[in-house]
Amino acid sequence: MRPAYGVAEIRAAEQKLLAALPPGTLMNRAATALAARCAALLGGTYGARVVVAAGGGDNGGDAVLAGEQLARRGARVDVVRVADETFDESLLRAADLILDGMVGIGGQGPLRPAAARIAEIVNDCNAFVVAVDVPSGVDASTGEVAGVAVRADVTVTFGGLKAGLLVAPGSTYAGLVDVVDIGLDLPAADIAALDADDIAAMVPWPESESDKYRRGVVGVVAGSERYTGAAVLCVGGALHAGAGMVRYAGVAAAADEVRRHWPEALVTATGDVLGIGRVQSWVVGSGLGTGPEAAAVVAAVLGTDVPVVLDADALAVVAEQPDLVSGRSAPTLLTPHAGEFARLVGAERDDVEARRLRSAQAAARQFGATVLLKGSTTVIADPSGRTRINTAQTPYLATAGSGDVLAGVCGTMLAAGLDALDAGAVGAFLHGLAALLAAGEPPAPITPRDVAAALPEAVRAVRR
Repeated sequence: MRPAYGVAEIRAAEQKLLAALPPGTLMNRAATALAARCAALLGGTYGARVVVAAGGGDNGGDAVLAGEQLARRGARVDVVRVADETFDESLLRAADLILDGMVGIGGQGPLRPAAARIAEIVNDCNAFVVAVDVPSGVDASTGEVAGVAVRADVTVTFGGLKAGLLVAPGSTYAGLVDVVDIGLDLPAADIAALDADDIAAMVPWPESESDKYRRGVVGVVAGSERYTGAAVLCVGGALHAGAGMVRYAGVAAAADEVRRHWPEALVTATGDVLGIGRVQSWVVGSGLGTGPEAAAVVAAVLGTDVPVVLDADALAVVAEQPDLVSGRSAPTLLTPHAGEFARLVGAERDDVEARRLRSAQAAARQFGATVLLKGSTTVIADPSGRTRINTAQTPYLATAGSGDVLAGVCGTMLAAGLDALDAGAVGAFLHGLAALLAAGEPPAPITPRDVAAALPEAVRAVRR
C-alpha cells in the first residue's frame, strides 16, 4: 500500500523535522537526491545543458541547489527566475533537462502570468522535464489543475507521496513519480494507492470448508426489455469474480438472456425481487430504467439490511430520493461515472472531472455511503474520509457495459464479507487488471465480455 498525503500533513512533518535539524539540512537532503536523479536521467552530467526554472520559495531553493551540484559535476547550468521581468527563452529551448522549481506543494489555483508563460515554453521544449516535488500548476493535495501546468517526464517528490500526483488531472502532468525519503515522520494516511499484494491480502479466498454461502450469494437486479445486455454483463462480472451463487431477478426478456449465457445463475423473471431467496449482497441498477416500477425496486432493495451496490439507473433514482441511501445502516456502494455523479450531486460534469478526489470524498460524506467514482482515475471514498486510488487502469475500459461488469465484481466482494471501501477497491483493481490482460500487449480493443472473461486470470495474477 502506498500512502498518499495532503500538503498540511507534509508541512507538519517538515516543521517537526526542521526543528530538530541544523539550518539547511533538509534542503540539502532534497537537493542532493534531486541532483542524483537528474544525473541518472541524463546518463552523465559533463557537458549537459540544464536549466533551472526557479520560484522564490523552498521549491525554487531545492532546484537551484540541485543545479549547483550538477554544475560541479560538469553540467552547464542556467537559472531562469520567475521573478525576472525578462528571461532568455532560448536557454529553455536549448536545454537537455529542465528542472521545474517554480511553484511548490503550497501552490493553489492558476499560475501567475510569468510562471504560466515559462510553463508554456517548457511544455513546448524537447528537453527532459523534472518537476521538483510537484509540477507547477498542479494542486499537490487534490490533483486539480487550473489553467496551464508543467508537463513533467519525472516528478521527484520529497518525504511522502502527494495525493495530487495520483489523481487526474494532476497525475497526467506528473509523469513517473519518484518518492525520496528525507526522514519525515508521517502519520497513517487516509488516502492510499493499492497494489497487487494489497489486493491479494484482501480478497476472500475459498478454504477447505467453504460452501456457496460462505463464498457469498449475490442478488442481481439489472436489465430491462431494452437493455438485456446489462443484466448479462452484471451477472457475468459477479460469477467470474468468484461468487458462490448469483440469483438474478428481472423482466422476462432479460431473464431469458441471463439463462442463455449463464446456466449456473438462478434466474427468476419477476418484479418481486425480494422473494428470490437469501442473498448476502444486492447489485441493482444496470440497465434497469428509471420509471416508477424501477424506482420501486431500488427502494425495496435499499430498504433491506443487506449490503448494496448501486449502479447506473439506480443512481438516477437516488438523485431524486437521496434519503433512500442516507438513512441506511447496511454498507452501500455507489458506482457512478462522472456524468451520473454530476446528476447525483447537482454539479457540472466538467467540475467533477476537474475535482475528482474532492468530489468523491464530499459525496461520500453527503450520502453516508461509499462512493466509487469511475473514470480517468477511479477514486473510492467512504464517509470517514478513507480513500483508495485505483492503480490498475486502462482507457480501453471506456466502453458501454464495462461498468455493469464492475458492479457485479463489487457485489461479489460485498457478499464475501468485505466492507464497502475494500469491496470497491478490490473490485476496481481486479476489473482494471482484467481489462489490461484482455487488451494484451501491445493493447487491442476489447469488449466488456472480454473483461469479464479475463477476471479469473486477474485473480490468478494478484495471487502470484
